[in-house]
Amino acid sequence: MQEIADKVVVVTGGSMGIGEAIAKIFVDNGAYCVILSRDSARAEAARTRIGKTDRTLALACDVRNREEIDRVISLTRHHFHRIDVWVNNAGHGLSDEVATMEMPSFRGMFETNFFGTIEAMQAVLPIMREQGSGTVINVSSVAGHLPVPNMAGYSATKFAMNAMGKAARVELAGTGVNVLTVCPGYVRTNFGDNIVRGQDSKTVKPPSIKGISADRVARAVLAGYQKGKREVIVPWTMHPVVKLYQLFPGLVEKAMIKMSRKP
Repeated sequence: MQEIADKVVVVTGGSMGIGEAIAKIFVDNGAYCVILSRDSARAEAARTRIGKTDRTLALACDVRNREEIDRVISLTRHHFHRIDVWVNNAGHGLSDEVATMEMPSFRGMFETNFFGTIEAMQAVLPIMREQGSGTVINVSSVAGHLPVPNMAGYSATKFAMNAMGKAARVELAGTGVNVLTVCPGYVRTNFGDNIVRGQDSKTVKPPSIKGISADRVARAVLAGYQKGKREVIVPWTMHPVVKLYQLFPGLVEKAMIKMSRKP
């Protein structure tokens, strides 16, 4: 079981929602935490809400820019001397059909969701290997297992993130470094408010599903980290959905067609 006390944790996209909840749960369990956001004021506001400001640091970082990632890593090591956990949580969505989605928006989402994750991994993994320990936590989505209609671009970023993270975990076997992939289902955050909506924006989320809280996701992340897991799917009710799609994709696709509606 991994210890948490006095570990140094860095969270991208840490100023709200799942990122803030992850930062808070690690700090509440005795870790030090660096909260990153493109907007330094929002990162600082999250730091204030989390409390225990003697154990936290708020910094601006756009994960699309490798120089900013390297700067954050340098400041973190200067302040806390090491990095034990790096959480790749920064990202946003795009709602549109494949046939009509605008390529600049699609490429921009890939730059943040996927390439930002890989840039961060390439920056921090050599440090963790040198330490002989560390964990990278990639916050993906169940949409990385199920290709969601009208969110296919977003799903693509998460499928790619899943593949890279799981392959990297095998590559790092024996080094003391783990890569954990976290796949939440529907979560009650303002993610939907920040989605880029295209010409044919629809949703396949059933109106009856309210989603889980960001705190629930954070608890699953913490447990997955402590147990050195490869992947966490939360809530547990999404496990049979993922398995059903793998075995009987036609059934799931029919259900998605019926649920597809304008938001």
